[in-house]
Amino acid sequence: MALKTGRGAEAPPFLVMDVIAAANARAAAAPPGAPGVLRMEVGQPATGAPRGAAEAAIQALRSGAPLGYTEAFGLRPLRERISAHYREHYGVDVAPARVAVTVGASGAFPLAFLAAFDVGDRVAMAAPFYPPYANILTALGMVPQVLPCDASTRFQPTVAMLEALDPRPEGLIVASPCNPAGTMLPREELAAIASWCEANGVRLVSDEIYHGLSYGMEETTAAGCSGSAIVVNSFSKYFSMTGWRIGWMLLPEDLIRPVECLAQNMFISAPHIAQVAAEAAFDCREELEGNKAAYARNRALLLKGLPGAGFDRLAEADGAFYLWADIGHLTNDSVAFAARMLAEADIAVTPGVDFDPGRGGRFLRFSYCGAEAAMAEAPARLARWLGR
Repeated sequence: MALKTGRGAEAPPFLVMDVIAAANARAAAAPPGAPGVLRMEVGQPATGAPRGAAEAAIQALRSGAPLGYTEAFGLRPLRERISAHYREHYGVDVAPARVAVTVGASGAFPLAFLAAFDVGDRVAMAAPFYPPYANILTALGMVPQVLPCDASTRFQPTVAMLEALDPRPEGLIVASPCNPAGTMLPREELAAIASWCEANGVRLVSDEIYHGLSYGMEETTAAGCSGSAIVVNSFSKYFSMTGWRIGWMLLPEDLIRPVECLAQNMFISAPHIAQVAAEAAFDCREELEGNKAAYARNRALLLKGLPGAGFDRLAEADGAFYLWADIGHLTNDSVAFAARMLAEADIAVTPGVDFDPGRGGRFLRFSYCGAEAAMAEAPARLARWLGR
């Protein structure tokens, strides 16, 4: 007799992880002297954790003090430091009691969704979107409600789009800067969306994981626009701490205890050693701003070089470290196109169907958080591949 599998087992793959595996295999099989694979598929900074964060972890290990479970919401000094960050950076007062330290942003989303929504609830999001939003919601029995966006709205949702929804959703996810397009919501637009959500009983979830990585546009936190919004952030991107699996949430008062109970049962706590390192990372601004400057140089190299290589339809890259490229003049099958690019040009990128199943066949995402030399080489290699 066949055994039952749960509906969560039907969650689709996060395709970028498959691209990573293919690129690793390609690199491992390359003969000596081969040009090497240019890694532009993954949003993982080439830089590691800032030196001060690593030193804090080393000192904690050498001290011999036990590194065990912490409170479910994390170490008090780290929560206080995150609270201070909002006061210093945004001018927004957030009580440490509203800060929940999580196992990366990836650990924050299931907690937020389970606390705020029920099975069958609709949660709206702009397309293209970060794939795990929809995949986690679906695995939990909730319903992603996709808002097809394009360059006319800078790949961001608008109040007019929300007004047109029938039925109205129970939740809305926004991301600014967003993955994959890198566009941002100006302060007045985020405030208008937050006001619409409050007026219509819609829970706003604001993904702010790329804050710190913007190039000219002011960053606005939803915590300064709404007292009912959930804010998700992480040490993975600006702080270059992907492998430490450490992030945080800002919670509205009505969700503090529900999320705490869920966290106690699902995760117990984020890793103690990662929390120690994360607190120290706030004092490494000079190194972190140096990383950001490198991303800005990479961005400039690609914005200058990609159009001449045939990739001239790019989203406005206000922040994060991605370029969202419309390749409809080259192909309508981004999966096959990306596979050919890897096999023939040794460049790994992510096909757009990962972020927009309906229209992503004509898009690619280029990540530019890798080594500067690789970003400088990519346009010429692409031009040769496409015979430009």
